Amino acid sequence: MTLLQLLLLLFLLICALMAGRIKDLISSVIIFAAYSLTMALLWQQLNAPDVAITEAAMGAGVTTLLLFAAISRTERME
Repeated sequence: MTLLQLLLLLFLLICALMAGRIKDLISSVIIFAAYSLTMALLWQQLNAPDVAITEAAMGAGVTTLLLFAAISRTERME
């Protein structure tokens, strides 16, 4: 494993922990998008470009938009 892959794995772990622990939903969705983009980078590093493109499009793109749409339809309590 290269140093870049280890750093990406560490960032992936931090994103996963933060997305579950943070209370603000919008921030959690943004962190989840960063998680998905990091996964796409890891798939690219592991020589799986087809999986990387799918992860970037579905995980970081479509899923993030759907989560933002669902949050926008709810009322925000402060």
